[in-house]
Amino acid sequence: MLRTVCKSKLHGATVTEANVAYTGSLTLDATLMRAADLRPYEQVHVVDVDNGVRLVTYCIEGAAGSGTVCVNGAAARLISAGDKVIVISYAQVTPEELETFAPKLVMLDEHNRIREIVTERCQLAEDREADSSLPSPRG
Repeated sequence: MLRTVCKSKLHGATVTEANVAYTGSLTLDATLMRAADLRPYEQVHVVDVDNGVRLVTYCIEGAAGSGTVCVNGAAARLISAGDKVIVISYAQVTPEELETFAPKLVMLDEHNRIREIVTERCQLAEDREADSSLPSPRG
């Protein structure tokens, strides 16, 4: 069985542009893509914190260091420049992979600069506590 889990996210991004004329997708600053382990044409979900819209698209690379978060195509009718969004990517992992899998959560400031990168394990708190109470494999 595979589980679909959050692989990474850009949290608190500010949309810098909405371009209806473009053929579609989400243009992201390449620095942010690298930090969140996103690749060009990778599927992402975009969640608009201001109006509740959720949509699925793919990301394309924008200029590194630009802070670009540009919603393109039809999605630009739903999400506007200035809106706060969360960009989420998912991965399908096996139960074995899930034991060590740690999503990358990239927290951004109001200028789409990286404020913090957090990684969290995909385990319930009780399971994490149980793991930490076990003796180390080396004794």
